[in-house]
Amino acid sequence: MGEVLRVGAQKLLAQAIDAEVADWIDQRSHIRGKEGHRQVVRNGSMPARTITTGVGPIEVQQPRVHDRRPPGEKEKFTSKILPPYLRKTKSIEELIPWLYLKGVSTGDFSEALAALVGPDSPGLSASTVTRLKGVWQDEYQAWSGRSLEGKQFVYVWADGVYFNIRLEEDRQCILVLLGATAEGTKELIAISDGFRESEQSWVALLLNCKARGLAIDPKLAVGDGALGFWKALPQVYSTTREQRCWVHKTANVLDKLPKRLQPKAKAVLHDIWQAATRADADKAFDLFVATHEAKYPKASDCLRKDRAELLVFYDFPAEHWGHLRTTNPIESVFATVRLRTEKTKGTGTRMACLTMVFKLMESASKNWRLLNGSSLLGDVIAGVVYMDGVKKNAA
Repeated sequence: MGEVLRVGAQKLLAQAIDAEVADWIDQRSHIRGKEGHRQVVRNGSMPARTITTGVGPIEVQQPRVHDRRPPGEKEKFTSKILPPYLRKTKSIEELIPWLYLKGVSTGDFSEALAALVGPDSPGLSASTVTRLKGVWQDEYQAWSGRSLEGKQFVYVWADGVYFNIRLEEDRQCILVLLGATAEGTKELIAISDGFRESEQSWVALLLNCKARGLAIDPKLAVGDGALGFWKALPQVYSTTREQRCWVHKTANVLDKLPKRLQPKAKAVLHDIWQAATRADADKAFDLFVATHEAKYPKASDCLRKDRAELLVFYDFPAEHWGHLRTTNPIESVFATVRLRTEKTKGTGTRMACLTMVFKLMESASKNWRLLNGSSLLGDVIAGVVYMDGVKKNAA
């Protein structure tokens, strides 16, 4: 987490100073020479400076301002956010949470930068703040329209989350699609807002991905059984197989049982998806259904209805099972997003919410690891048959 904060702080400072310089130059845009050219312009960058922060040293490079006017009329730009004498900032352990909560979700962005440079910094003008927020929104929009030509994602994870931020309309649902490349790298594919995780919203997201070049069907998709995603998926990627998330399924099944029975029932459910073979999983599955269907038919029906989709992971390498049985690759990131948004007050906008999620997930992605058994992804792409997680003999 320290590295994420350090990189985030470095990027924040660079963007904040860049916005401050741009604002300062724009205020002098009326100053022109005889030929009508601007006299105050950007001219490269100053030498990098190292600033000591609460999460370690970070390097900052400030844009250079060139004033072409005669010596007596020239003005020298001095950053008020990071003046020349500053070598150490305030503590920024809380910078990133405040950055997205106060900076993106509400208009009180000054609190975010104040966490970094101190509450009395005079460089936090409204125009600088507006520029910086605009930079992030532009980044999100550029990322959302980037080309996916030539990309292949072997596995994808899909999920949606609702936010308690008070928006212009109802609570906003953010749809997220994450993928694993042929090399085993996890990569954020798409973030979009949708209406209650509906089929229509997911179709729009998937069609957008395909239109931008994502033409190869993933081999497997993982998600919660309640998603409209499953109705949308075959309309766009018809050969992709489906795996239901065991974390979501376990929670849904236990919710239909009395609390006193839940610990034991959870252990039996655990025995299903932790079984070494599909045959053993089927035995544990049958045991759970037989144990509960008389008194608690809703719990048994909830489990039974997705039986085939819950056990698809057995047809893939065992080294990948830990990644395929749940939507944890997304859930772990959303846990951070939910933590941030639960503390958010005030009214936000649709774009602010999307930008916040994008920036948080972008930051978290720096710590994503390769999939276990990445070398076996070539087998999956080639259609090699696996049974109970083991490559089936050619014979």
